[in-house]
Amino acid sequence: MSAVRSKICGITRIEDALSAVEAGADAIGLVFYAKSPRAVTVLQARAIIAALPPFVTTVGLFVDASRCELGEILDAVPLDLLQFHGDETPVDCEGYHRPYIKALRVKPGDDIAAQVALYKNASGVLLDAYVPGIPGGTGEAFDWSLVPQGLKMPIILAGGLSAENVAQAIVQVRPYAVDVSGGVEIAKGIKDGGKIRAFMQAVKAA
Repeated sequence: MSAVRSKICGITRIEDALSAVEAGADAIGLVFYAKSPRAVTVLQARAIIAALPPFVTTVGLFVDASRCELGEILDAVPLDLLQFHGDETPVDCEGYHRPYIKALRVKPGDDIAAQVALYKNASGVLLDAYVPGIPGGTGEAFDWSLVPQGLKMPIILAGGLSAENVAQAIVQVRPYAVDVSGGVEIAKGIKDGGKIRAFMQAVKAA
């Protein structure tokens, strides 16, 4: 099994982005969703990205953004990858000249394989916990046994991950990557360097 990639999401400060990179994270996530406590402005995002060293993937998270809004952000912020976390259809996710991943909120009874198959042009699919009315960043895990084996798409596992449970999650799900936000925070949007390092050490040891 190849090394599991990692993304630290909900970055709002330069120092947190650098902590993530120093700990070995492959990507950082910037939230462009005004209702999120981890939302960043265009100016914040530009400053964070400008401070990053090479070979770190910058991911912009959007929730049912209009094409106009998303286009304006992409004109201003050099994002590498788009993450759609709302009710976007495959057509909604395409046409931005950027690779994208689609987040799916998992609950019992879902046909995950069928949902994944809809987004055949995605670079990957992120599986997160389903909490009514909250598109993501809930800090809650879902039942990992609901993830079917053999999905023909890179799977990014999210939802309630922390240094304490990420190794178990990797062993059980065997994802392409893991995504953490609340599990490495001291407050919403404020990361803890020690928690980031512990999380990354657990990922690498899994």
